[in-house]
Amino acid sequence: MAYAALPPPTAVYAPYTVIDKSRQGVLRSEADRVANMVGLTDKEMARMLNMSDRNLHRLKPDERLSRDASERLLLLTNLLQHGLDVFDNDADTLADWLRSPIRELNNQSPLQLLDTSTGFGLVDDVLGRIEHGIVG
Repeated sequence: MAYAALPPPTAVYAPYTVIDKSRQGVLRSEADRVANMVGLTDKEMARMLNMSDRNLHRLKPDERLSRDASERLLLLTNLLQHGLDVFDNDADTLADWLRSPIRELNNQSPLQLLDTSTGFGLVDDVLGRIEHGIVG
């Protein structure tokens, strides 16, 4: 299954850009675009954005997410870009990895941890170790 490609690495959001864009609110349509990059379901997205499925579905494409949900979406975008870089732009491999239990993540899948900001950091750390050939 092929997924939509992420924007080029230059589109990865710097910390102050994440803050600014979060404060403005990101469009709901952007959440759909990010989900399509690796085939994330609405249920998975809602969990990562700290929203109910119902609230996510209720938003129209041109409506803005809350500050919290916007920040999480931007962090997810950065994380997915990092994952694609690590897995040589293979979205299928990244999608499988995101759903597989990882020993370094206490035998949880990366997606299970992406409902907290600490989880985002842990998952990104594991991607960094894979990137540098450090197997836990």
